[in-house]
Amino acid sequence: MNTEITSFYKRIRKVVFLYFGSILILAFITLLYCFDAIPLDLFKSKNNLPNIYYMNYDVSTLPDSKNNELLKYGFELFQKTPKYIGPDNGNPDMVYQNNRLSCKNCHLGLGTKPYSAPLIGIIQRFPQFRGRENKIGTIEERINGCMERSMNGRVLPLDSKEMKGMVAYLEWLSRYAPEDGNIKGKGFLNLEIPNRAVNLDNGKKVFTQHCVTCHGIDGQGSLYADGYSYEYPPLWGDDSFNNGAGMTRVITAAKFIKGNMPFELATYDAPVLTDEEAYDVAGFINMHNRPQKSNPEKDFPDIKKKPVSTPYPPYADNFPTEQHKLGPFEPIMAFYKQKYNITKTK
Repeated sequence: MNTEITSFYKRIRKVVFLYFGSILILAFITLLYCFDAIPLDLFKSKNNLPNIYYMNYDVSTLPDSKNNELLKYGFELFQKTPKYIGPDNGNPDMVYQNNRLSCKNCHLGLGTKPYSAPLIGIIQRFPQFRGRENKIGTIEERINGCMERSMNGRVLPLDSKEMKGMVAYLEWLSRYAPEDGNIKGKGFLNLEIPNRAVNLDNGKKVFTQHCVTCHGIDGQGSLYADGYSYEYPPLWGDDSFNNGAGMTRVITAAKFIKGNMPFELATYDAPVLTDEEAYDVAGFINMHNRPQKSNPEKDFPDIKKKPVSTPYPPYADNFPTEQHKLGPFEPIMAFYKQKYNITKTK
């Protein structure tokens, strides 16, 4: 009898221990989450995408500290770039960009939106080989590539507060990314490239129907009330990206447009435009005048690595520049496969 009672009490103690132990563990995990030490959002599932996209990326929730102050400055730069380093900032020595675009105009969702070149995991993907420079480059060099092209400006000093702040923000965005940084939704949405040249007339129709609401009939977008930066960016002209930016390649632009435009209507899993419409409107946009990058011939030292839709020579082929701008691209891709055994996708 005593043995049975003893056994019964042991079982009771075990149940109580497990119960209160579980409560303590859950409380501990909750505290870790509150102090941003563990991403509970990783356990959630949504829309067939990695759960990392649905975490809390609100910098205002971060406590005050020296490191977080730098990170928050990087965030400010990301969303209001020209206010700090643009042509109207009031300090000529701090003018590092010659247009008024912000990083967030291309990297939607402040760098967290899937299939709009999200920056979650970008830190883990560098150093990285890039054909445009034909060498392994750092994340700082990649940022400065954007400065010289998308921002139509000059490089940031590596030891500047601006460069350090930008890197700190990207590190924070990437803090829970896998070791290799490869996440579903990085880059842009794939599309089937039409085996024909861009139809500029159709591109104009698509632009008129779907794009003028935000970007205007003249493609010049609209500024925020502060006058520093754009709510809807200009797609061509002096305040747009120069011809060295990736968006001047029709295939790249078409992929971005398909997954993201019209703004706040299209999504990666429910595009508004067809592949052909995205292709044609990308060509229409890129046939307009924009700033010209200096020394574009120095890009892609090994010109065989140049994307087929790069709109400026030289090329490792005899196809005309016009075809590199507007297609058809299939014959160019087939040439590189046959001549150099290189498979081109952009």
